[in-house]
This record gives sequence, structure tokens and C-alpha cells, in this order.
Amino acid sequence: MSVGVKICGLRDHENVAAALENGADWIGFVFYARSPRFVTPQEVGALLTRFGDSAVRRAVGLFVKPSDKEIADALAAAPLSILQIYDSPERAAEIRQRFGLPVWVSIAVTTPADLPQAPLCDGLAIEPAARTEDGRPGGNGRIMDWAPLKRWKAPQNWLLAGGLTPENVAEAITTSGAPTVDVSSGVETRPGVKSAELIAQFVKAARTPCA
Repeated sequence: MSVGVKICGLRDHENVAAALENGADWIGFVFYARSPRFVTPQEVGALLTRFGDSAVRRAVGLFVKPSDKEIADALAAAPLSILQIYDSPERAAEIRQRFGLPVWVSIAVTTPADLPQAPLCDGLAIEPAARTEDGRPGGNGRIMDWAPLKRWKAPQNWLLAGGLTPENVAEAITTSGAPTVDVSSGVETRPGVKSAELIAQFVKAARTPCA
């Protein structure tokens, strides 16, 4: 089975095009003002309108401890298909019930004990826990120990994130057994600036182990 790929933190036409043309399964947009990858719902709405239904079906909105109003305002401007939530599992479940969209719960992992043993909403985004100096919960380029994930009996679909690049993603997939990988900073030339070439390289490398 082909490994799933999500390209997160997209901000412009060129790189949304690169993600779609190279067969990314999901395109992610960051609605978190402290991130260098922040975009407004209006900007995302314009991009999705330009690319049409193919993009809308793959559009994931990333929110950090959002209010209902923040999500409602985003959905009014951008037709997202999935919500990725940095908050407690209980809050993520409330959001899923309130908005009726699939919700992925971001899980910060320090040790294998942090890995969920029961399903949470519609999917899990597994990544290394942020450090105090990082200033944001994800997109920090940190790498976790992938080996324990291979032994984890995942309760549902999950994504591996954190420090993935075109150079290491094949090893990460082989070592962790991840069914899907999620990249942001690993396909950038500087924080918040994606490279279409690196996006293409990442998708190709992610799918090589399963080719």
C-alpha cells in the first residue's frame, strides 16, 4: 500500500500546485498566528477556489486551542475537509461534534507511554513534544525516536510528523511503520517558505519504500 503524504504549512499557489501535482494526499494550512506558516482563512479560501474540488477534498486546517468562533470563521471562508487540533482529546471530540467534520488529534510524544491506546476522533498526528523554547506545539523540526512506533499497536489511522525531510523520510517510514507522513519545515528553504522542488523530492522519497 502506498504511504500517505501530507504537506503542511502551505501558503501560496506555487507550492499548493506542487503538492497536488506530486500526488500529496493532504494539503495543510496553519491557522495559528505565532507560526511562520500562518495563513488567513480568506487566503486559503482563495487558493482552494483556484484549485477546485481536488484541493478542497485534501484540505486540512490546523488549529491550536481554537475557540468555536475561530473554527466557524475559518470554515465560513475556506471549505476545509479535515480539522487538525492541538488541544485535549476531550476538546477535539467537542469540535468534531460541533462542526461535523473529521478531526485529527495532534499527540505530543516524549516517551512511548504517551502513545494513545484507544481511538481519538478520526485520526492521530504523532510528533515529538515541543520544548519550552520552541514557542509553538509543532513545526519545530524536532525528530523523535521512531523505533518504538513500530511496536505500538496503533488504535487507528495515524500520521508521523516532526523533523521529516526528503533525506530521512524513507528511513522514518521503514523504522516506524508509519502509514502516513506529515512534513512542513522539512520542505522549506527558510521558515515559512516552501520549495516546490523539495516537495516533489519528499513525496517521491516517501513512496519509494513501498514502490
